[in-house]
Amino acid sequence: MEDRKVVLVTGAARGIGREIALIMAEKGYDISLNFRTKSDELDKLKEIIEEKGVRCFLVQGDVTHFEETEKIVEETIKEFGKIDVLVNNAGITKDGLLMRMAKDDFEKVIDTNLVGTFNMTRNVIPHMVKQKSGRIINISSVVGVVGNAGQTNYSASKAGIIGFTKSLAKEVASRNILVNAVAPGFISTDMTSILADSVKENINNQIPLKKMGTAEDVAKVVKFLASEDSSYITGQVINVDGGMVM
Repeated sequence: MEDRKVVLVTGAARGIGREIALIMAEKGYDISLNFRTKSDELDKLKEIIEEKGVRCFLVQGDVTHFEETEKIVEETIKEFGKIDVLVNNAGITKDGLLMRMAKDDFEKVIDTNLVGTFNMTRNVIPHMVKQKSGRIINISSVVGVVGNAGQTNYSASKAGIIGFTKSLAKEVASRNILVNAVAPGFISTDMTSILADSVKENINNQIPLKKMGTAEDVAKVVKFLASEDSSYITGQVINVDGGMVM
């Protein structure tokens, strides 16, 4: 059997995670798809990926629970024998002004976005250290760089991911493990598709390129960071935002 590289993508059922899984499959990676809730969407995605001639493994687990992330990693390694690339994509939003924000809404966003990134990475890193190679790619956000009103919880979680990325990159560089972050700006998704045209126009006017990005735009950068073309890049945050943050 061909010795293909293996990528584990969290929160892979839809949106950016789904697009990352597809583009990595096209590149010839075997794919481990982590999800929290099973869906027909996910089964269909598995079929599409396998049609590309690579293997696809579905692994259920909530990234907010350390024991479940242990299981996600163990089951992926049992299936494929290794993990070459981890993409920490799982994330949620619970937007609102801080003065009205429930403590629970703050904690849930931090737990999923930031603690989830720690949980997954903590369980993958020992394997990558042992094999003396690996890529960790964390999905942050431009709001983690510049902030955004109504998103103190989300911004804090994504800024935390940036600090986490830079610190870990320094810890594991000597083991040939590269750690980088991708920070999307406004990305066209199912959520943005229902916005009024006037709202979309206002968003586009904030972007120098005058348009929202796509999930594929983000996935292409992840593909680059996973490839040998990025072998001298670590500890970096790459904004995919049409020029919003310069």
